[in-house]
Amino acid sequence: MKNSGRRQIFILGFVLLVVMLGFGVVIPIIPFLIEDMGAGGTELGLLVASYAIMRLIFGPIWGSLSDRVGRKPILMVGIFGYGITMILFGLATKLWMLFVFRSLSGILSSATSPTTMAYIADSTSEKERGGGMGALGAAIGIGTILGPGFGGLLGGESLSMPFFIAGGMSFLALLLVWLLLPESLPVEARQQASNKKSLTAQEAVRAGWQALAGPIGVLLGMAFLVSYAMTSFYSIFGLYALQKFSYGAREVGVIMMVVGLISALAQGLLTGPLTRRWGEAAVIKSTLLATALGFIGISLGGSFATFLVAIGFFTLATALLTPAVTALTSKRTSLEQGVSMGLSNSFMSLGRIAGPMMAGFTFDINIEYPNLSGALVLLVGFVASLIWLKK
Repeated sequence: MKNSGRRQIFILGFVLLVVMLGFGVVIPIIPFLIEDMGAGGTELGLLVASYAIMRLIFGPIWGSLSDRVGRKPILMVGIFGYGITMILFGLATKLWMLFVFRSLSGILSSATSPTTMAYIADSTSEKERGGGMGALGAAIGIGTILGPGFGGLLGGESLSMPFFIAGGMSFLALLLVWLLLPESLPVEARQQASNKKSLTAQEAVRAGWQALAGPIGVLLGMAFLVSYAMTSFYSIFGLYALQKFSYGAREVGVIMMVVGLISALAQGLLTGPLTRRWGEAAVIKSTLLATALGFIGISLGGSFATFLVAIGFFTLATALLTPAVTALTSKRTSLEQGVSMGLSNSFMSLGRIAGPMMAGFTFDINIEYPNLSGALVLLVGFVASLIWLKK
């Protein structure tokens, strides 16, 4: 890959790192904000879900719009809007403000993920695409894992401070995109896409259902499973570690840092070589099975050492699975890249809604049920991939 291509991937990776860092920063702080405002668990669940729901609905719309006007303008709108909503969230003093600003953040930040993925699809060959997706996946993984620790550390001093810092970082990312990132979509392609009507929210939902019956239908299902598995694990991990091993914040923080390191190394260093050698379809099949086994291993881990090994195995599998699904979707789609990446992002958002909800519900019945139910869902996905995911 040329130096200019590496620089573009670095900038896009930093953008996704900032967005996902902001997403993770909120996780340890929202319960305290909710409690200060006299609300409880129901409001907390709805607040978390509102962000993912907005991303689910508006991801394809932003992706379609980027096909018409270009990747860079839509990416800049998403980054700017995200930074503003982070600052507003830090200034919120009422519960309704949290809902409004969190929903608005989901609407605007959903412009970043499909646009960056479509940018990579525009500017890389099919051979290099898996590696490019892996690099972006590494940035997402780092932001997702480091965010909660970052938020918890700064939130001890001020609940608003992490939001202000996340907003400032987003404006730095906006400056890098404006000054250093060229447009990846040729004018001819934009003019061709402009002749087509952009998606409304209703049409975006309909497009998702129609795409399930198309060439990328099974891959959209895989995107849902990946997100479902990861969020069902991370959403209840702290509570699970506390009840099973009596781990405190320090132990959980160490584990999450190890998880982030494994995810970043796997996606940044292994995804490209593995997909070039074996192909995305083979990587998806093997890692679906490995992720299911990782879930089972986490439940069986009786000591700290075996628990860490199982979590590391699970993290490695999911880290390789995510970019492989995204790269193969971009190759097999019959739609524009922006629309396809938006649909993929929307199905991942659907997984981010279903995963935590199901994990929380089953956790209250038995603390091992979230892992076992996650393993069952992924085994079903593995069987489905053997049947429908042909080379």
